[in-house]
Amino acid sequence: QLNMAKKTETFLKDFKEGPLLFKPTYKFDLYSEVYDTSEKKRKPAWTDRILWKVKDFSEAASKEGQFPKEDSLISVTLNNYVSHMSYGISDHKPVTGTFKLEMKPLFSVPMVVLNPEGEWSAEQDVLICYSAVPEFPRSAWDWIGLFQVTFRHFKDYVTYAWVEDDEISVSKDSKQVYMSASEIPKTGGEFLLGYYSNNLKSIVGISEPFQV
Repeated sequence: QLNMAKKTETFLKDFKEGPLLFKPTYKFDLYSEVYDTSEKKRKPAWTDRILWKVKDFSEAASKEGQFPKEDSLISVTLNNYVSHMSYGISDHKPVTGTFKLEMKPLFSVPMVVLNPEGEWSAEQDVLICYSAVPEFPRSAWDWIGLFQVTFRHFKDYVTYAWVEDDEISVSKDSKQVYMSASEIPKTGGEFLLGYYSNNLKSIVGISEPFQV
């Protein structure tokens, strides 16, 4: 039925499925691996399925000139596709799939490059040097955060500096921003810097790890 529907239903045509290498998952007697023994004796069927498709973001984005259409941003690979016969609380057997997801960056060159200047400690104000590509959409609400190397979200910053309010030096190729010593962790450790773009709603530049 599913294969027939994929030929006639437009919204199903782009969906993929792995090979059915497991037994039909319906209809079982409860708490058993025996197919329907009731009066109906329903025919076993693969009613539990996993389908997937990757939305074509690149086509829409290429129309806006963001990046070439031929670049595929996301690839999905099915690693396994199995049923679990040990579960018996339903007349269906559950099905799971494990996928490998790969995502390519939108930009091959960092939009912002930043580095800590000199030795960092909680005993003195510190400096951050950064430069951005010419087309970078800068905002007055951009900030540079100090993160532990194990951070997982842009809100995990230890402290931050506004790129405009805390700017102290500007040259043709780079800019300097200061960060107050009172904000630097006294316990020290390994950290990195991340530049958050308010326009792009993401971190667009990360420094190499360094010691405080």
